[in-house]
Amino acid sequence: MGKRYRHIAEYYDAEYAGMRMLEEDVPFFMGQLPRKRLNILELCAGTGRAAIPLAQAGHRVVGVDYAPDMLELARQKRDSVGLTEKDLTLLKRDVLTLDLRKRFDWVCIFFNTFLAFATLEQQDRVLQAVLRHMKPKGRFWIDIFQPDIALIADPKLENQDPSTFFVPSLNRTVAKTHSVYRTGPQTERVVFRYAWFDEMGTKRRESSDIHITFMFDRELRLLLERNGLKIERLWGNYDGSPVKTGSPRLIARCCRM
Repeated sequence: MGKRYRHIAEYYDAEYAGMRMLEEDVPFFMGQLPRKRLNILELCAGTGRAAIPLAQAGHRVVGVDYAPDMLELARQKRDSVGLTEKDLTLLKRDVLTLDLRKRFDWVCIFFNTFLAFATLEQQDRVLQAVLRHMKPKGRFWIDIFQPDIALIADPKLENQDPSTFFVPSLNRTVAKTHSVYRTGPQTERVVFRYAWFDEMGTKRRESSDIHITFMFDRELRLLLERNGLKIERLWGNYDGSPVKTGSPRLIARCCRM
């Protein structure tokens, strides 16, 4: 298992702006919520991409993340849209040891983030933290990709999905690619590579990497059940379609067993 993944905080919002799934996942989640004010805990909240619209919809949200630079951006964004600390509380915490001594109506983790906990031991610790923070009739929301058999059969994929994005705070246009390297039967190392030119015209580079796992729906179901959770509904995409071969997502709404 490699080091814990850290996004380059200043890049995050610009890097993923316009990604279709990130325009669909939070609205789909909100469509599953009852029409009343809820207490929601978001794990690995990052820059507040999901937590802020949930709070704007009137829910009382707590977002936790272990990266202080991501949380600082989330606080700036929260404050800029007029939300208060009471509306959206952002806390520096490690999900693996999380104990807020409070229970929530919903606990959620978005955008494949659960897969960055790449060992069974880590996954169990995350799910035990979920259970610890759910009310007796609470719900857990998890959203991960369904593996593409053709892609995972290849042990190495270089320079995938080239793109560019502009970072206003740095006045920087960045070119990005990523490469995927198989590290085990169900683990991968994904390397994100960035390049840009500084004010002197010198090309600069940096990279970040993440070790992830992947799982199929039956594995997800068994993993949840061994931690006292069960799937109520399982979708294959944000249009509400069921999981089938070729579905891009595994989106699960879970309750206690």
